[in-house]
Amino acid sequence: MFDLVLGTHNRKKLIELKLMLPEQHYRLQSLSEIPSAIEVEETGATFTENAMLKATEQAKHLGRWVLAEDSGLAVDALGGAPGVYSARYGGVHGDDAANNEKLLAELAGVPPEKRTARYHCEICLSDPSGTPRITAGGTCGGVIRTEPSGSGGFGYDPLFEIREYHRTFAELDLTVKRALSHRSRALRQFLPQLRRLIVHAAATDS
Repeated sequence: MFDLVLGTHNRKKLIELKLMLPEQHYRLQSLSEIPSAIEVEETGATFTENAMLKATEQAKHLGRWVLAEDSGLAVDALGGAPGVYSARYGGVHGDDAANNEKLLAELAGVPPEKRTARYHCEICLSDPSGTPRITAGGTCGGVIRTEPSGSGGFGYDPLFEIREYHRTFAELDLTVKRALSHRSRALRQFLPQLRRLIVHAAATDS
């Protein structure tokens, strides 16, 4: 069984990650379960840079394998904003209501056909020395509604509509979201690489 630290405190992200990383194959811990975990400052200019920072710095500190991700929303009409500032767009980190309110204000008057956007997710796995071993990414396209709808999900999910379903992520159940989301797409790229790494490590140790 492979020991892996999931480098996030976000409970809803943890649910999605754990669904894709079944515990019969991986021994998983979150940062909230590790009192000695540190807060890594997200100073990167891209999602990839932030994912690598969060994985490598935490791994070096804990001396363990760490999987970290950085994700957010890029809106075409706003030149890619909020981007890496998605979680703190409204001023306070993790204030979903403020972030959504600011996004709607910034898009006031923008017609539906120009409200296109993409969720991005970048994942990095670092070994205990702080060396990145795997990176993977995924995106999911949609449009930003003029008002929130749905009570599921988190972040910008109540505003992010999947065109094919005519529903927001917050209106879709977790099974459907899992099939479509940027995080799931990144994990589907990541998992085969992780399995190869585990097999190689086991062969090297034997």
